[in-house]
Amino acid sequence: MSDGENQGPGPEEERPPKTPFDNPLFLPVVLWAFTLWFAYDAWIVPMEEHLAFNRYGFFVALAAAIWFTRTGLRERREEKAAAEREGGPLNR
Repeated sequence: MSDGENQGPGPEEERPPKTPFDNPLFLPVVLWAFTLWFAYDAWIVPMEEHLAFNRYGFFVALAAAIWFTRTGLRERREEKAAAEREGGPLNR
């Protein structure tokens, strides 16, 4: 047996396949959708019975959306820079 036969699968084969949930911008997109929904229910077509909930929810979702968008974009840049350093294409 040669050394090549004893080795297991390469590093590319060991990783599980990527899903849309692995994308660092998945959570920010969901949070921006919630922000728009809360804004719609709070100010565009106000739901009088849940007005305070929608207005507080808007500001909480807005803060979370801004934070996770910033974090996701930074993570994307780091992944791209690491892929360029390794010389391989960026797998999305």
